[in-house]
Amino acid sequence: MNMTEFLSSDDWLDRDKGPRYVQLRQRLEEAIDQGILAPNSSLPPEREIAEITDLSRVTVRKAIQDLVRNGRVVQRQGSGTFVRDPSPRVEQSLSRLTSFSEDMSRRGMATTSVWLERGVFMPSPEETVALGLASGDEVARIYRLREAGGRPLALERAALPLDLLPNPLAVTGSLYDVMERDGNRPVRAIQRISAINIAEVEAGLLAVQPGDAGLSIQRTSYLATGRVAEFTRSLYRGDAYDFVAELRLSDRKDT
Repeated sequence: MNMTEFLSSDDWLDRDKGPRYVQLRQRLEEAIDQGILAPNSSLPPEREIAEITDLSRVTVRKAIQDLVRNGRVVQRQGSGTFVRDPSPRVEQSLSRLTSFSEDMSRRGMATTSVWLERGVFMPSPEETVALGLASGDEVARIYRLREAGGRPLALERAALPLDLLPNPLAVTGSLYDVMERDGNRPVRAIQRISAINIAEVEAGLLAVQPGDAGLSIQRTSYLATGRVAEFTRSLYRGDAYDFVAELRLSDRKDT
């Protein structure tokens, strides 16, 4: 049954069952609970709901406002009203240098990757500068969609000097596991986090709406020798990820 058929059915609206906006809210909640309105899907516009149900726009608006207050839907400026995804958010500490696979494994979540690019390439100007490459050097590059618990969470594009990852096809799971096996595991990193609106192509891969909030992460990782080992640009779903840092008061006294 589609949403139009579900709302146009005449067996749910009864003047003796209380305010009409409450009955409509309950009907929309039933649609969400039964999967007729799936997580992250959009509700029909107010005007369309009013036409299907023969209710006023004011009544429809009050029902949707109730759904917003109850946390069942979220309204996005200029985009519409969407069913909130009930999946739990993932927290990642900013104080530890770990891989996506390690983070998810600690939470008991199985990870999978959809490979979008993997091989040896000529570096981009940004990669050349970040990795300190010489003219003519190539890079090992891997680009993949990272999933955990059956849900797409992040897009991750990593570039490494070719001598540190001579065979990108060797990476089938955790990149850091492969680097550690070869004695090249990074020991520290600098990350830059920016809030962005997710573009259409990336939104399709992450199963969100174009323009939804995302977190852009740029990481430069270093070996114990101080050499740059990895330059990674990642895009995380803003509705699924929280980055958490513990802050401590410095022992240093102002002078």
